[in-house]
Parts: sequence; C-alpha cells; structure tokens
Amino acid sequence: MAEEPRVTGVRLFNTLTGRVEDLVPRDPGIVRIYTCGPTVYALTLLAHLLPYFLSAALVLHPRSRGAAVQWISNFTDVDDRIITRANAEGITPNSYAERYIRDYLENMDAVGVRAVERYARVTEHIAEIVDMVETIIRKGFAYEVDGDVYFSVQAKSDYGKLSGRSLDEMVAGARVRVDERKHHPMDFALWKAAKPGEPSWESPWGPGRPGWHIECSAMSLHYLGDNFDVHGGGDDLIFPHHENEIAQSEAYTGAEPFVRVWLHNAMVQIDREKMSKSLGNFVTLKEVRRRLPAGALRLFMLSTHYRKPLAYSPEALEEAQRAWSRLVAGKRNAVFALRGGGIGTADDLAAVADATAAAFCEALDDDLNTSGALGALFDLVRAINLALPRSDGGVGLRRAVEVLEACGNELGLWEGLSEEHAGTATTEALVQMLLDVRQRARGYRDWEVSDQIRAQLAELGIVVEDTPSGSRWRWADTGRTAGGIQ
Repeated sequence: MAEEPRVTGVRLFNTLTGRVEDLVPRDPGIVRIYTCGPTVYALTLLAHLLPYFLSAALVLHPRSRGAAVQWISNFTDVDDRIITRANAEGITPNSYAERYIRDYLENMDAVGVRAVERYARVTEHIAEIVDMVETIIRKGFAYEVDGDVYFSVQAKSDYGKLSGRSLDEMVAGARVRVDERKHHPMDFALWKAAKPGEPSWESPWGPGRPGWHIECSAMSLHYLGDNFDVHGGGDDLIFPHHENEIAQSEAYTGAEPFVRVWLHNAMVQIDREKMSKSLGNFVTLKEVRRRLPAGALRLFMLSTHYRKPLAYSPEALEEAQRAWSRLVAGKRNAVFALRGGGIGTADDLAAVADATAAAFCEALDDDLNTSGALGALFDLVRAINLALPRSDGGVGLRRAVEVLEACGNELGLWEGLSEEHAGTATTEALVQMLLDVRQRARGYRDWEVSDQIRAQLAELGIVVEDTPSGSRWRWADTGRTAGGIQ
C-alpha cells in the first residue's frame, strides 16, 4: 500500500497515542481542524485565547506551504449557567448568550483571530444532534430513561483510551452523585428531559435539550466529516469531554479514529492555579487588551510551549510588551533604512535571514514550538540592528525585512500595528525635519539647540546617531514603540 502523502511537514503531540506524529491529513492538500469553543455565560477570559492562538498558528503554518485549511469552532449557547442567569435577569437564554457571543467575537477580531470559518451554535444544530442520538440508541450504545438518554460506557470496549483511565479508576475519582437510573455510574447524558423554566426542543424521547458532550461531536462531524484531522482544546477537556466525544462519535459512525490528532494545550495559570471563572481567579481579555497591543499579547501567549502551563502576572505582561517592542523597533528600523539608505554593505544579512526562515519553520514543524520560532525572530532583529550602520538598503536588508514580516504575520505579531501606529509615516517625516534643523544648528556650533533636539527625540523613543557622513536615527530598543506610543 502506498504511503499517505505528507503535505504539511508538521509534527504534533497526539494525546491519543502519547507521542509526536506527522500530521497526515485525511484528504491530501487540506487540513481540517475543530477547536472546542466557550460556554457563553460570562465575559471572555484571557485563558480562552490559548487554544485559539495555537490553532491559528496551526492554520497559518500549513497555508504558508500551500495547503488549504478548514477551521471550525463552536459556542455552547444553551447550558445550566446560561439558563439560571438569564432567568435571574428576566431575559431569554438566547438573548443572554447572544450578549457574550458578541463580546467573544469582538475580542477575537481585536486580537486578530479571523481564520475560523464558522462558529457553530448548539441551538442551530438540534436536528443533527437528535439524529446522532437516535442512531447511537439504534446501534445499542445508549438507552432512554424518563425522557433522558444516556450513553452506555460499557458498550464501548475501548472507553477511556484518550485519558488512559479504566472504568474502575473513573468511578473511584468521580465527585458526582450517582443516578440510580443509570446502567453504570459513568454513563453520561446525550439528551436531557425538559425541566420547568428551561428552553427545550421536541425529540423522540419528549421535549428536552442536548447533553454537553454530544454537541461538539454532532457539529464537528457535520462540518468536517468522519476521521477529520485535528481536534483542539485545553487539557482540562481530555476527561470527560473529549473522552466522551470519542466514544459517542465512533459509536455513531462506526469508523475509527474519530479524530486523527488530539491537540491539547496546558492551562493559563495565576499563582500556579488554573485561571477559570469557577475559581474566581480570572482576568478578562478586555482588561489585558487595555494593557497590551494585540501583537504583544500574541507574543505573551506564544512565548511558552503550548504543553507547558503559561504563568500570568502583570510583570509577565510588561516583559512581553518590552520584547514585542524590540521586534517592532527592529522591523521599523529596517524598513526605514530601506527607504533612506545608508553607507557600506550588509549582503551577509541575506544569509542570516534565510537561516532565520529555516529555523522558524523548523520550530513550528516541531510540535508548534512557538517559543523557538520567536527566538529565531529575535536573533534576526539583533542581526538587523548590528547591520544597519553599514547597510545600503540592498539585497540583504530587503531579504531580512521580507522574512521578518512574513514570519511575524504567521504568528500574528504585527496585529494592531497599522491601526495603533497609523501616524508612522508622518512621524518619520517630522523626525527628519527636526534632524535637518539640528544639523543646521550644529553647523552654527549651537550645541545647546543640537543637544536639546536629541534629548527631546530620546524622550519620544528615538535614538539619534552622529556618523562621519551625517546623523541617522532609529527607534529605541525599549518598552516604547513608534512615536512613543505605548
């Protein structure tokens, strides 16, 4: 049998097998991805970003090689918490959920997550869910009790293969009250009978609503088909959510595996505890966006490998701002040098840029090692800064700018720059005008005016360098960005 084509070059750690594997798509030339989305009962948290930034990197990296990518996510827009809070406010659960869906989409757009093809909503896929539950019952994997439908974990002989836990271990670790109607304590709800004051839909078992786990199975299979390529989410979803997704999906389709690669990120932590709404130790995304530009936020979230916990603190955000500003300053200095020229040559910079592109790609290929990819970009910026005093804006510098822009775009590092720094061209013209005034003052030996202009520019984050051939300027390598804008 011929070997399946390796069109992506990407290797990922597969939670299901416990090893790093080549990402071999079901269909050559296209990668299909599903990312578990939020239950929309409160404001969007910083922690919600991590699986999306990870998936975004996985989307853009194969695309840079010419592969197509289909990315689907979801909103759980009917849930006990949504219903309870909506009733408390005297509004419909749908109106309540819509409020936080808008918040989520506004936040995602602001930080540059725009590659999701569709955010599927549970309430818009009831027909697919009912059909799936009917089929699972017909195949002998589920049963109905008083309008509730439960999946029988004992009917699926390999139940527990994702988490690596036996049924006895699951029962021993369970913290839920045992429902005597169940055939086994770990059986889980596919359909819930309606209760007073709750939204419900008609079904063969009477009015009710979907169980949590069935939602993602029905929607991912509807849009991506059997045996799709990557399913992502936080590692807190491995059990029971993703374990149950596998069991019910494979029972429904009769095909294995449900998903080729299970991609799980570790949690964002505050003081070594998981950031979550339930624990009350959370930071909303809007709060962080007020402190960090979108590109700096991406750098913070991608600076740690996705399988390691990401430690949040105000100090960590400040460090991310400074690091991002170094990248921005290097990029802007290089672009400005290309416009204005300089002295000497730096064509060896082309070789450094080529090596950076290769190292960046190799890092992302290696289980989405975003921290390694960022390191390659910082090495290139250092090389650019060293080369600028002797650059003539030639092939080397042009190649360096090309690589820096392309790789930065792949990680979303330049998000927000065009909007935040819209006045950059005007700023550069004004700086050059001040340098012309300073040069005339130096010609008259008016050192006081000359030093005053240099000092004022320094306060704006601009460094003036006097060379034998005249004065040059560059953006400072500090926590400031262009024009001193934070």
